Amino acid sequence: MTAATATTILHHDAAHPDAFTRAEVGWAPHLPPLPEDDLTDRHYAGLVDAARAKNDYFRLLARDPEILRARTLVDKDIFYNTREGLPRAERELAATAASRRNGCVFCASVHSRFAAHHSDRVADVDRLLDEGVQAELGDRWDAVVAASVALTDTPSAFAESDIARLRAEGLDDLEIADVIHGAAFFNWANRLMLSIGRPVAPAEAD
Repeated sequence: MTAATATTILHHDAAHPDAFTRAEVGWAPHLPPLPEDDLTDRHYAGLVDAARAKNDYFRLLARDPEILRARTLVDKDIFYNTREGLPRAERELAATAASRRNGCVFCASVHSRFAAHHSDRVADVDRLLDEGVQAELGDRWDAVVAASVALTDTPSAFAESDIARLRAEGLDDLEIADVIHGAAFFNWANRLMLSIGRPVAPAEAD
């Protein structure tokens, strides 16, 4: 990053979201992303998916492409490698719960859409967004949310009782690990996204 770009702060007039939502929330960076025309093979290797070159967030993170690549591969393994462990819907639920607790409207919108799609439990996902992490979603989902919230508040708050509650709902070791990975990753991702940009309200429906 050059001295010129290091001191450039971007300002945006677009409206902030007024509530958590499954609608497509936008995101505006506080710092300049790399121009798409300036991306090199090294940057594309960091992006992993070439289509992400169209995204301001990933082009901003591409200023450190090796770290971005590591981050993206971990993300993909946590959420898409579902041959064993937790179903995709509950991985997304863990991410949604962490994002709701942290106040990251953008991340909550993305992962709540996935949680609703993969579970067909749209009303429960919306209840989590509307009421917060104390919403009652059924014993198994409540256990996933509670564990995710404990990790979100502070890792030391995550206790043997959270693991015991997950086991009582039938989760095995791999499934419990997936809850932890989904929540822990989004604790980090929320803080990064909230630090380097801000959410933009969804476009109004016609």
